[in-house]
Order: sequence, then structure tokens, then C-alpha cells
Amino acid sequence: MGFAIDNHQSTINIGSSSMNTATQNSASLGWSRLPATYAIPVTAPTLAEAREYCAQLARSHYENFSVASWFLPRRLRQHFFNVYAYCRISDDLGDEVGDTQASLDLLDQWQHELDACYDGSPKHPVFVALAETVRKFDIPKHEFSDLLVAFRQDQAITRFATFDDVLAYCHYSANPVGHLVLYLCGYSDSARQQLSDFTCTALQLANFWQDVSADYEKGRVYLPLEDLRRFAVSEEDIATKQNTPAFCSMMKFEVERARDWFHRGLPLVGKVDRELAVDLDLFSRGGMEILNAIEKQSYAVLGNRPAISKSRKLALVGHAAMAKLFGLSGKAAR
Repeated sequence: MGFAIDNHQSTINIGSSSMNTATQNSASLGWSRLPATYAIPVTAPTLAEAREYCAQLARSHYENFSVASWFLPRRLRQHFFNVYAYCRISDDLGDEVGDTQASLDLLDQWQHELDACYDGSPKHPVFVALAETVRKFDIPKHEFSDLLVAFRQDQAITRFATFDDVLAYCHYSANPVGHLVLYLCGYSDSARQQLSDFTCTALQLANFWQDVSADYEKGRVYLPLEDLRRFAVSEEDIATKQNTPAFCSMMKFEVERARDWFHRGLPLVGKVDRELAVDLDLFSRGGMEILNAIEKQSYAVLGNRPAISKSRKLALVGHAAMAKLFGLSGKAAR
């Protein structure tokens, strides 16, 4: 499947021809640094082509999503592919371009396509497919656009003064994903969304603590600056990958805090149907395993990214398969 690329079609009108040209050139630079299939086509694909685009993107980009999709009801699988494709490309627009202004311009174009999706005139295959999902499940636009807020923040905000600031970032970067999953499974109430927020924030924190060195290489520190001061850890320690006793003590504190957020979200498993409960259990267990992996290496994550072993991953999938066959006990990850 191929789509023609129109470098002029989706230029954002910002008031003057000279600025439009600058924006267009910046966006062209951005698209050139991403897979060609990401670009916005001249004409919209058919719905069948758009569905296949999203399915291929989901299956090829994220092995954990492919595993999780085994447990999804067939009736929901395409809709999950559509939502995943949106999230995947949105994330790449913010994180894989390598140029701040180009990323911002691409995110503006992506927002424009999201608006078109809700107005009935999208051209990108993700939004052609997503329009069907939005209509079927009555998903508010802000659940998608909130993610773009986080990716725009990534272009300018690289440090967080307090843990509350990290939580505010997670409100946009992680929590909307949980809301989208709930919508696809028929839940839109605030009580379940709050529990989902606990789990999604915990997953985000686990990823932050796993990737301290990798994030630093991208210029970002998600560890709250107030905690660095409290434990007498310097950014120089992070830069030089010094797993000092002070740093490891701080990471132990952060890991326990993330575990607490996982436990706050556990009641959601008992408040949804079995099909969704299995997936929630699987992802919660996976996130908790990241924290366990950090603990097993004595919290020394700098230059030594914790990972879940293949045998443990198979055990998690096996547990999910058994739960799918025989019913989930309602007791999720510990």
C-alpha cells in the first residue's frame, strides 16, 4: 500500500506567506526524518486501506502490543489498532524528529488532521480509520489532543521541579491512553477513569525510572529536582552514570512510590469485564516487573537499563492466558 506525499496540502495557515513558507520547510524537514508512510497523503485512502495501515503499524512497531492483542476480543481488535497507530505516530512526531521547531510544526499538522477527523474530512489513513472508532464509541476529541499537549511540552520542558509537576505531565502523556482503552471497552465514567489514571501514571513512572540514562541522553530528566536535592544527587552523577549510594537510595524511594500508584489502581481490575481485566492485569504485572528488575539490580539503573527476562515475559503471558481461559481472580500484580 502506498500514499502520495503532498508537502503543501496540510500547511498550517499562520497569517503570512513568509511564515507559511518557513513552517512548510520546517515540516518538510520533519517528515523527511520519519518513515515515508507517516506523511499526510494528497487524497484519503479507502477505509479498508486505512484499517490495514493501522493494523500493520501496530503489529510491526511494538511486540508487547502484539502479545496483548492476543487477548483482545476480535470485535475490538481493529479499534485498538487504530488508537495504537494514532499514539505511535504522535509519539514519534514529538520524539524522533530531532528538531524542536520541526516537531512542533508536525504536531500542529497532526492536530489539524485530528480536527478534520472530527469534522469528517481526514486524509491521513490513521484518521480515516480512527473516525470510525470515534463514532462507534463516542470518544471526546480531548482524549486524543491531550496526548499532543505532552508531546509539545517535550520540546520545551526537560526538567520537573516537583513530583506534582511529573504527575501533571503524566496527566497528558499517559492517562489519556487509559481513558481511550476504557472507552473502547464501553466505560466512560469518572470513577473508573480515576483508577485507570493511577495505573497509567504508575506505568509511566516505571518507564521513567527504567530509562533514566536514555532520557538524559535526550536532554530530559524526569526525576523531580526536589528529590535530587533531598538525596544529594547531582545531574553530574546522572551524566557520568555514577550509581552512587545516594542515587540508589533515591531510586529505591521512587520505585516504592511507583508501586504505591500501581496498588491504587488495582481495584479497577474488579470493576471491568473479564476480557479487559485480563489485559489490565497483564500490563500492571509488566509494569511491576520493571520495578522488580530495578530492585534486583540494587537500583543501579544508570548505564544499566533494567529489563524483564524472556522467561519472565513468557510467565506473564502464560498467566494472562490462564486467566483468559479460567477467569481472573481479581487480584492483579503484586
